[in-house]
Amino acid sequence: MKRLFFIAMGLLVVAFGGYGCTSQPVGSGWVTLIDNDKGLENWNRIGDANWRAEGGAIVADKGKGGYLVSKNAYKDFEIYAEFWAESDTNSGIFIRASDPNNVTSKDAYEVNVWDIRPDQTYGTGAIVDTAAVPLPNNFKAGGRWNTFEISAVGSELTVKFNGVVSARAQDSKHASGPFALQYGVGIKGATSAPIKWRKVQIRSL
Repeated sequence: MKRLFFIAMGLLVVAFGGYGCTSQPVGSGWVTLIDNDKGLENWNRIGDANWRAEGGAIVADKGKGGYLVSKNAYKDFEIYAEFWAESDTNSGIFIRASDPNNVTSKDAYEVNVWDIRPDQTYGTGAIVDTAAVPLPNNFKAGGRWNTFEISAVGSELTVKFNGVVSARAQDSKHASGPFALQYGVGIKGATSAPIKWRKVQIRSL
């Protein structure tokens, strides 16, 4: 019986894409921008990342860096996102970007995905220069599917990584704007490992 139990649990893990994913959001008002049947029609591209639909996800793995920027701006909202990264993937979700043509961590809140970031204070799960993660940073994305749940309500910002709160802040630098998915460069300009986004949803509050 024990063997059958563990086999069944293993099948569930495979079916749901690994331990990294939590349950998808429920309730009304959610708008899906990426899933199996949506390509890049909901996004504007900046930079030279080679974004494309592949294997049921939106993928980038080459270029000097780039973003998919939402066509709409948002003020108060929740984001649910499922993504695959390697340990040397440099990516993230930038929210409330004030300039959709020049997305940076100075002009938006950067919810980071970068397991090997030299300064781990703002590694995976952090909001760069706004909300640090506890050190040593145990929030690691590499080699599996993961989830972000991001909430921005007024000045209150909350990030959940794989269902666990990784960063929380009270900050009012950026009030509204589009959000962006990043493919960034690696350490010392090296090519970053791939990033894959298979589901991205947002709900205005």
